[in-house]
Amino acid sequence: MRLLALDVGDVRIGVAVSDETRTLASGLATLRSLGPRRDAQRIAALVDEHAVGELVVGLPLRLDGSIGPQAEKVMAFVERLRRVLRVPVVTRDERLTSVEAGARLADAGVRGRARKARIDQAAACLILQELLDERQAGASGGRA
Repeated sequence: MRLLALDVGDVRIGVAVSDETRTLASGLATLRSLGPRRDAQRIAALVDEHAVGELVVGLPLRLDGSIGPQAEKVMAFVERLRRVLRVPVVTRDERLTSVEAGARLADAGVRGRARKARIDQAAACLILQELLDERQAGASGGRA
């Protein structure tokens, strides 16, 4: 079963999916937000389409680790997803992933509108890949 990750914003939702071995994260889509109910329905369709066994949602905590207004919005959306989906929905600290994603896209030569369109998807990839790497390290007893 695959994992799906979301980077949820007010305007866009970046989506990434793992391979079947849960080793590699790949960008899947950048969805334009249509509101919590419709967004949850679209995420449910992606979960079904890609045979996803777990959903990971980036939680935008403040730099000091506290929960701000954006994290509260994301937590409310996570609760909606938990009511709609039949797979576990977990959150993951995503502080600075959008900044890192933007830097990586810039390094790859992606500029302007193209970068803005892909940054949420790239952030979702980072969220998912970090989780996959941690789980692989845990499964191997921390050995590389």
